[in-house]
Amino acid sequence: MMIPTLQTDRLTLRGPEARDWPAFRDFFTSARSIHTGGPKDPKAAWILFAAELGHWQIHGFGMWSVTLKDDTSIGLVGCWYPDHWPEKEIGWLIWDGYEGQGYAVEAAKAARAHCYGPLNWTTAVSYIHRDNTRSIALAERLGCTHDAAAAHPDPEDMVYRHPSPSDLGPSEIRT
Repeated sequence: MMIPTLQTDRLTLRGPEARDWPAFRDFFTSARSIHTGGPKDPKAAWILFAAELGHWQIHGFGMWSVTLKDDTSIGLVGCWYPDHWPEKEIGWLIWDGYEGQGYAVEAAKAARAHCYGPLNWTTAVSYIHRDNTRSIALAERLGCTHDAAAAHPDPEDMVYRHPSPSDLGPSEIRT
């Protein structure tokens, strides 16, 4: 399938590929993944990586590999909707050494624009572990609000609802 490539000023969001595996594995086998279901052993990380690839095949959307313009992989950002998820999610993972530079917000805005534009989503959430203060701050920077009434897949998660397409400006939605 053809996975769309998104461009921002500093980043390229492209379909995940086998060459992204080492950075993905290193993140998910480290303590840094504690709020995203990790750390995992390498076998479990491999299965999760395969799920990232397969998600595109099943749904026609998924998480993009976020790369710098020189193709250095710095994380995953995008659309996530496993079978047991209550709602469609915009999620983000940024690898060690690349956090705190605005990459996640830049990539998440591009992903959200794609969700609300070509994918025609009318709403989106982000499921965030209650102790993941950096991710909560990112959600708030994106204009998300805590939705205490929304269902969530994990009792440790909080739900942050993204502004609706009608609450965003035309430049924030790709058509």
